[in-house]
Amino acid sequence: MFGIKIETKDLSVWYKDKQILKEIFLSIPEKQITAIMGPSGCGKTTLLKALNRLLDIHEGYKVSGEVLLDGNNVYDPKVNPMEIRARIGMVFQKPSPFPHLSIYDNVVVGLKLRGITDKKYLDDVVKEVLNKVGLWDEVKDRLESSAAKLSGGQQQRLCIARALALNPEVLLLDEPTSALDPISAAKIESLLLDLKKEYTIIIVTHNIQQAARISDYAAFLYMGQLIEFGKTQEIFTNPKNELTEKYVEGRM
Repeated sequence: MFGIKIETKDLSVWYKDKQILKEIFLSIPEKQITAIMGPSGCGKTTLLKALNRLLDIHEGYKVSGEVLLDGNNVYDPKVNPMEIRARIGMVFQKPSPFPHLSIYDNVVVGLKLRGITDKKYLDDVVKEVLNKVGLWDEVKDRLESSAAKLSGGQQQRLCIARALALNPEVLLLDEPTSALDPISAAKIESLLLDLKKEYTIIIVTHNIQQAARISDYAAFLYMGQLIEFGKTQEIFTNPKNELTEKYVEGRM
């Protein structure tokens, strides 16, 4: 039985006058892959960004309710959002390495921003996380070359390595394979299945087949509301809600 890593209680989000998420109650188990599914515009990315307070950096958003990480509310006024973003890392839809930085510096940029400069420590982290994402053997002889020279799939794995360098407990991924070719996408899926041994993973995906393949739990959002949440197998084979059934059968 897995413990609960993240819990949302009555989580609502507004952008200016429009309510995007409506009273979301969700319990995310630790060291499992949870897929957030739903049609475009249903609030999936907003939910992801609410979990690690990334909405704070965008003007016009208002959040109410709670997001509990190991039982503690990340929206507590005493909590440092930067600490939360280190503990809950995020990888975006389009591979986004810093093109002006080397492969090495892309990995350690977050650590350097936190004031960590010990060369041996940084070297060890680079080797460890690049190994974790299956990139070390591909790039170890060109760590000083620009990250922009990597293929799309390699760039996305580098972005995952960059998030892992901060030693997070949770990894959020917003459609991480949608901009990739099928072979690169399959590598990312395989990587995530491996990483869940150490990390709690939450993935937003438009790809219903992907959710079925790699997730342990699935949440279905529709028009800002959580329609259904449960074990992936049950969501796909025996959905409780008619809307969920329509979505997983591709009829929506």
